[in-house]
Amino acid sequence: MRFEPRPFIEPVSFRCLYCLDCCRGRHVYLTLRDIEGIAKAGHDPQEFITFSIEGDKIRFVLAVREWDLGCVFHDPETGKCRIHRVNPIICRIYPFMVSRKPLGIEGERPFEYEGEELWLYYDASCPGINPEEPEIRITPEEIARLGLEFEREFEKTDMEGLAELMDRLER
Repeated sequence: MRFEPRPFIEPVSFRCLYCLDCCRGRHVYLTLRDIEGIAKAGHDPQEFITFSIEGDKIRFVLAVREWDLGCVFHDPETGKCRIHRVNPIICRIYPFMVSRKPLGIEGERPFEYEGEELWLYYDASCPGINPEEPEIRITPEEIARLGLEFEREFEKTDMEGLAELMDRLER
């Protein structure tokens, strides 16, 4: 499914229905903190990190299986994530999105959080948004906090940092 952004300005009910869409065919960017958490949970970074070159930056991306483009940590039998307790920040944000500028969607408006102006959205194609039996209620504040955390961590993530992290993990 394609991302169908809708303005996220009020709390939304959510329940993961294990539709598997968010775990397939997507670039899941990793921060050094994400990599460290997954590695400390017993996974070899060489088995879950791939690289993406974007302009003059090298980005770290979660590896996918070749046969279905599913995340290497997604269990295709249960639909569940095998690293859910240490999953990447970007996975904790989805099916929401944080932007520094408007997308041009009807009804969008800036959301002020910690002195920052952000635009928040949710993916209307996600069946877990406003389900019949919700599990949790997600607020714009929660998503804004995670979005800013991702932005800060992502900017600090580079090849030198990865090399230092790998050295620390090997000790």
